[in-house]
Amino acid sequence: MASGPRPQVGPAAFLGHVRSRYRRILRFAARHLASVWWYELLLPRIGLARVAERTRPARMQRFARRFHALAVELGGLMIKVGQFLSSRLDVLPPEITEELQGLQDEVPPVAFPAIRALASSELGFPLDEVFAMFEEEPLAAASLGQAHRARLLPADAEVAGVKDVVVKVQRPGIEAIVAVDLAALRKVGGWLSHFRIVADRADMPSLVEEFAQTSLEEIDYLHEAASAERFAADFAGDARVHVPRPAWERCTRRVLTLEDVTAIKITDTDALRSAGIDPAEVAPVFASVMFDQLFTNGFFHADPHPGNIFVTPTRPGSGSHRWKLTFIDFGMMGEVTPSTRSGLRKLLIAAAARDGKGLVAAIRDVGVLVPSADTVELERAMTHLFARFGGMGFAELREVDPREFRDFAEEFGEVVRSLPFQLPENFLLIIRAMSLTSGVCSSLDERFNLWDSVEPYAARLLREEGGNIVQDAARQLAGAAGLALRLPQRVDDLITRIGEGNVSVANPRLERQVARLDRTARRTASAVVFAALLIAGAVVRADDSVLGTVLMAASAVPLLHGAWVGRRGR
Repeated sequence: MASGPRPQVGPAAFLGHVRSRYRRILRFAARHLASVWWYELLLPRIGLARVAERTRPARMQRFARRFHALAVELGGLMIKVGQFLSSRLDVLPPEITEELQGLQDEVPPVAFPAIRALASSELGFPLDEVFAMFEEEPLAAASLGQAHRARLLPADAEVAGVKDVVVKVQRPGIEAIVAVDLAALRKVGGWLSHFRIVADRADMPSLVEEFAQTSLEEIDYLHEAASAERFAADFAGDARVHVPRPAWERCTRRVLTLEDVTAIKITDTDALRSAGIDPAEVAPVFASVMFDQLFTNGFFHADPHPGNIFVTPTRPGSGSHRWKLTFIDFGMMGEVTPSTRSGLRKLLIAAAARDGKGLVAAIRDVGVLVPSADTVELERAMTHLFARFGGMGFAELREVDPREFRDFAEEFGEVVRSLPFQLPENFLLIIRAMSLTSGVCSSLDERFNLWDSVEPYAARLLREEGGNIVQDAARQLAGAAGLALRLPQRVDDLITRIGEGNVSVANPRLERQVARLDRTARRTASAVVFAALLIAGAVVRADDSVLGTVLMAASAVPLLHGAWVGRRGR
């Protein structure tokens, strides 16, 4: 049982520990990458694909067990990597996810004398001079730090506005551990980038750097305190959500002091029922709050596992909500760019409408599909998937005959595998957040149907998008009109080049065809501009009757022009 270096060792021993750690991580990765290369790449090429398939479950389970043991022994970022793998229920086999699920609760605590020494050094005074009370027994131990209950002195409590707090203190030496782990992960990412099957779908060095940035932010507790305040501002006035307040006077880069908001763990269904709260009512509210973060605010909690979410009963008379969701641990936060958020909104709306074609278009907009991908077969697959399984909850899906899933996989699996999927930057955290959200909701209510939460939310997004429909329509029509207006000029350019001798033409029949093409292009341009102005006027007229009427009247000009060009060509 070890998690990071012991603070008692000297510099030489510590340096040796760091080097040994780095080598162990690389040896583990190299061994299992070699196994993957042998079984998944080489054997299928020499006609032994069945051998790889037959041994795959046992190999996956063996890998998961070995990684589990390594992560518990080394601690640090290896725990974070394992937690991420355990949350990927969508793509990783159960042999891996089930083995790694317990990592969150297996991190051993640091002895209190080491915690006291680090906290006192950071705050500049002994703990008994800074806090009225500080519990030695940790409230929780995580891979990067551990939390203790405490009580602020009266003067500090008056400034902070809170009395009872939770103090999170970094594990001694964790900064060096994180640096070593990131160096090892960068090396492994470089190795993976040489596997074409990986490189075609993800820029591994970039993904490692994304993970590195998140990890470095997570060990900067001043950054976490600022994130908590930003998250609270996003939900200000929202009775569904509560966020602990930081006591800034007792916060440093390695010590974080927050309001104590400990309540009922979100997945503790027995405690929820004892408090008069139906777990089935909590699931859709939690899903909706996470949707708001991802699709509306663009700033989201990227680690919403059950240990970071409480359900807090409210006092009688405090409003219509009898409870609220309390989020803690803001070290791992994600941001969604406006363009990605727009794509995610379209994806959610398409999913709610069971629109396979729209879903594929949204996936392309988000950047998961490269722009040049041929998606006809994928659209057919998504339409088929929605027709058969769309709208089913977790419990219903469990009752479906597994042979149906196998038949679907055989029919469309090759289509999906052949498409140039990629993993855009900043997408790892989005996937993690949604995966954990689904897991929490299904544990609260096994009959929980995500569609019941998606559909009203998507309808709301669609109403919000309605304000932009006029602008979007006008932009699209303007683009079409511009293309039509440029078309005659392109024909003129072609005729000019022919006349200058840049294109040799000695066939009178061809010249007549070119002239006819010119007239047709001009008439087409007039027709497109006429239609564009007429439709734009009809759309705009609903909001601005004067401008709409003017646009509709102006459509007569290109209509007359098209008729004149047609008569002139006879």
